[in-house]
This record gives sequence, structure tokens and C-alpha cells, in this order.
Amino acid sequence: MNLSNVITVKPVSEADWKAILGNSRMTTEQLLNSVGLGTHPLTNSQAEKLFELRVPGPYLDKIEYGNPEDPLLLQVLPQAAELLKHEDYSDDPLAEADATANTGLLHKYKSRVLLITTQSCAIHCRYCFRRNFPYEQHRQSTQDWQQAFDYIKQDQDVNEVILSGGDPLTLNNDYLLKLLIELDQLPNIKRIRIHSRLISSLPQRIDGDLIDGLSKLSKKLIVVMHCNHSNELDDDVGRAIAALKTLDITLLNQSVLLKGINDDARVLAKLSEKLFDYGVMPYYLFTLDKVSGAAHFDLPAKEIRNIYQSLLGKLPGFLVPKLMSEIPGKKSKVPFI
Repeated sequence: MNLSNVITVKPVSEADWKAILGNSRMTTEQLLNSVGLGTHPLTNSQAEKLFELRVPGPYLDKIEYGNPEDPLLLQVLPQAAELLKHEDYSDDPLAEADATANTGLLHKYKSRVLLITTQSCAIHCRYCFRRNFPYEQHRQSTQDWQQAFDYIKQDQDVNEVILSGGDPLTLNNDYLLKLLIELDQLPNIKRIRIHSRLISSLPQRIDGDLIDGLSKLSKKLIVVMHCNHSNELDDDVGRAIAALKTLDITLLNQSVLLKGINDDARVLAKLSEKLFDYGVMPYYLFTLDKVSGAAHFDLPAKEIRNIYQSLLGKLPGFLVPKLMSEIPGKKSKVPFI
């Protein structure tokens, strides 16, 4: 299926997506009213104070009206369960403080570094492992960025840079492209990877100026989407994907296995099939990172294994995402066995 022959890429301006981004803040009451639910049995007025509620309009429009169990709603709905304390859950579940090599730069794995490009995101998923991240300690000045570039150049084992956040695609085009051009000129870098939740939640972000700027980079670009459910994929997302694919960008998807949202092999199989139809390869299926406030999304190990075994029987091997966990101090992501 050639998506570009099915979905026409529409021109989008920076002003369009910035307006949507600027209107993503809301209260729990506003969220529920917008989807036809005056109340919800899982909510608590204090929960949104723990982690600001943000939902962009394009994502909001995909939530089924009047359905309190909608899987997209439950990813963003502040819940009373977030207030509960759990011994194994922490504000820094991946020990990222230990991996900080420079302001805004994390070096967890030998061959790649990660840049915290921004604290902003269009959507605040309640299971986000950086929901308590100390972004104020990673605000980058021009000098900080230069120190990060120097660090990368001096470590010849590093051949890949990952842009993360927040969400790097919330940066305006001028700033983002300037950063990418600097990275593109580093001699030891072979690949630049961008991780983004916006492609499935605010696809209008993939505008013409961004595509034009990305087309001028020389290094291999990889974009990793974050999509957990097939209901997040629609024609607007398809247009964004099609625009990126015109540049021969490798498009991958990673998901998080979440209780009550995608903890069903049939749901996961449908997601993989739909992603592939859109030209995106399923990449990782992560177990939940144990961040404070998100324990209600977790699943027992036995149930995780059963779901994955069932998924293996429903898909060809190339459509099965790798089931992985991230464990602090390990030299790589770890297969969940």
C-alpha cells in the first residue's frame, strides 16, 4: 500500500500547529466536558496538580464521545490513583540523573547520546517516565549547546544523537533546524534520531518548512513515533507520515504496554498492521517505567508474557515489536523474558 497515492499531503503552516499547541492546556473538567462526560469515576481534582493536563485538539477529536473507557482518554485522564504512593516507583525511574554528562545531554549507552531539547510537549501522557523530570536543570544556553557538541565530537564511540524532551517537535522550525544542522556537521555522527509523540497527537506539526529543512541534512534521519493504539492513527497522521517518507526517513514506532489501554494481543496486532499500512515499522513495545503516579498502568509479569505470546501468534515476525524494558545501569534496553 503506497500511502502517498491514497492520502494527499496538505500544506500546513507553522502558525497552524502553533495555534493548536497553544490551546492544549485544559482542566479535567474541560477534558471531560469536551468528550461528553460530565464526570468520571476515576478522576480526582488533585491529580492534575501533580502533572499539568495537556491534550491537543487533533488527539481530543479521536476520543470516542461519551465513552469513559476510551483508550485514548485513559492515556491523558488525571486519575485518583496517581496520588497513591508505591514503594517501587520513583520520580527518576531510569536513574537519568546518573547518566547526565552535560546540561541537556544524557549518555546512557556507549554509541549514542540523548539531548533534552525542551521540556515542552503537546500532550501529557499520564504514564510519562519524565513527568517528574527536573527540566529546570537542563535548560540550555548557547554555551551549553556548544559544550554538548564538543562532548559529542570528543567521544569517537558516539555515532548517533537522539533528540528527545519533552518533545523536540514542539520547537519552532528555526531553532530545531539550527540544532539539526549543527549535529549534521559533526564528523563522527552517522545518524540523527528524533523521538516524537506529536506525529500521532498533533500531526499538523509536520509542516512544509520543516520538510524543506530536513531535506537539506546529509546524515541519515530516523523518526520514532510514539503511538499506543490504532485509534490514534487517522488520515491527518497519514499525511504527516507521507510527508516524512518523501525524504526517505526511516519511520519506527514504539509503544508502552498499558493496563486498560492496549493490554490485549488483538489490540496490539491491529496497531502493528495499521502502522505498517501507513509505512511505519513497529519497533519497541516497552513495559511500564516505574514512575511515581503511574502504577495503575502496570501489569503483572505473567500477564505481559501471555499477551506477547499471543501477539506472536497473530503477526508475521517483522510486524512484532520487540518487548523490552529499560533498566538503570544496563548497557542497552533489555528484552523482557
